[in-house]
Amino acid sequence: MDGNIVMSASLRVVAAPLPTQAAPASLGARVHQLQAEAKRLAGEHVDLLTASLIESQKIADEIAQGGDAYPPGVRDIARRLAEDAAAKALMIEAIMARL
Repeated sequence: MDGNIVMSASLRVVAAPLPTQAAPASLGARVHQLQAEAKRLAGEHVDLLTASLIESQKIADEIAQGGDAYPPGVRDIARRLAEDAAAKALMIEAIMARL
């Protein structure tokens, strides 16, 4: 030996790719699958909107009840916004419950 150290290439474990869901058998089945996915995502989006309306209602109600720290015009707008946001959230929830 000449004093040089020879290192072998390091080995690493490579996991086999996970099997993916098989593609639908037909174009029509694929369209149906994509429509179902779009509906699911739309439902999530509507849930985010409803949560946002509820959060906006809470903040607007805090401002409406905030007393003299807030200008009277702002308190009035916040009061109306709180009422409207709560009503709209309930309407959206009712519509979604019918689906």
